[in-house]
Amino acid sequence: MPSTSAGRETFGSRLGFVLAAAGSAVGLGNMWRFPYLASEGGGASFVLLYVAMTLVMGIPLLLAEFGIGRRGQAAPVGSLRALGGPAWGRVGYMFVTAGFLILAYYAVIAGWTLRYALDAVANGFASDAAARFAEVSAGVDSAIFHVVFMLLTILIVVGGVKGGIERASLLLMPMLLLLVIGLALWAATLPGAREGYVVYLKPEIGELLNPAVWRAAASQALFSLSLGMGGMLTFASYLKRDANLPQSGTAVAFMDFGIAFIAGLTVFPVIYSLGLAGSVGESTVGALFIALPGAFEAMGFVGRVVGLFFFLVLAVGALTSTISLLEVVTASVMDELRVSRPAAALATGTAVAALGVLPAMDTDVLGLMDKIAGEFMLLAGALVLSLFAGWRIRDQLGEELLAGATAGWQRQVPRILWVLRWVVPAIVAVVLAFSLRGTLAAVAEFFGGGVPFQPG
Repeated sequence: MPSTSAGRETFGSRLGFVLAAAGSAVGLGNMWRFPYLASEGGGASFVLLYVAMTLVMGIPLLLAEFGIGRRGQAAPVGSLRALGGPAWGRVGYMFVTAGFLILAYYAVIAGWTLRYALDAVANGFASDAAARFAEVSAGVDSAIFHVVFMLLTILIVVGGVKGGIERASLLLMPMLLLLVIGLALWAATLPGAREGYVVYLKPEIGELLNPAVWRAAASQALFSLSLGMGGMLTFASYLKRDANLPQSGTAVAFMDFGIAFIAGLTVFPVIYSLGLAGSVGESTVGALFIALPGAFEAMGFVGRVVGLFFFLVLAVGALTSTISLLEVVTASVMDELRVSRPAAALATGTAVAALGVLPAMDTDVLGLMDKIAGEFMLLAGALVLSLFAGWRIRDQLGEELLAGATAGWQRQVPRILWVLRWVVPAIVAVVLAFSLRGTLAAVAEFFGGGVPFQPG
């Protein structure tokens, strides 16, 4: 295999790396969470704030992960230890733990997408969508599809960086883009499409001053780009030194946004054409797995076909994300324990699948895990990352971002480092404070017998 140092695997091409990194970012958050938050945050007002947060916070943090990974030539633990010392290496376990926990419940939701795609092929969507969701979202059925999705993920990661992850990304990402564009073109033909476009594309000026919308945009920028759990860092550790990190990072960020934006061009016309506006405001998962399947069923054969492609899009997007999540844990085990890739992938994948049985059997457990790992731990990881990059290794990171960059991008590096040092920690700290309050409330509600299940 090609290598960077000490026989470490590498991506075979810049395109392969960019598509793999974009695949890590693109997932269920793009397909549904982004349109959902846009509908709650004033449509285009949220979109504008999200783009601003991506530019100000998302891309600098993405480049920090890229720089740390390529400089450290290891997964989170090894890279932070190599650049910051033993204490920082121990901090790196936080990223690995976050990836492990997120994958355990994310694969459960991903399994639901496979289940609904199978429903579309076999018998069509159920007339009682709520009862069907209750039936498949928890219990043996949910556990089986969770394990199936984990097996798909393990098989790809066992194949290695070039033969597994890159090859899958070169196939899955173009497929995902074509499916999303196809659905958007179909949605444009719906009778209520214009109303949906107006809500999505016309900004509500008042929402631009709403602190809640700002916080939602900042959170989505982090969640959408998969920052704070070491996925981008791990992928960058397989990069050659001549790669242009700022250019690649910007390409990944805009590809991630582009797919989310096109997904909105599908979701909003569907919402307003099928009369689902009220359902969307109640629950992200409820709208995705109850309201939409019910609407597809009412459309007859056309709805069955469209529903099949819709859930295939979700499944493909989820798979590109689960690959990166498992790679974080697999690469960490390979680096720290010096075991082979197949052994590490099988062991870690099996452990994740076993833990995932808990959220597969109980959606309340899934909701709690999402709140703790998918929100709070990601934000905490992003804060640690910004402090490490902006204060502990500022000069080393600057050298890494300059290496391979063209003159135009090199002029931007000092600005990126300044933002990482001062702006990003302040924004993430504010969002983290609100997340902590929400996480503690969810924990109290869970153990008090409440129902916290509201995964994004």
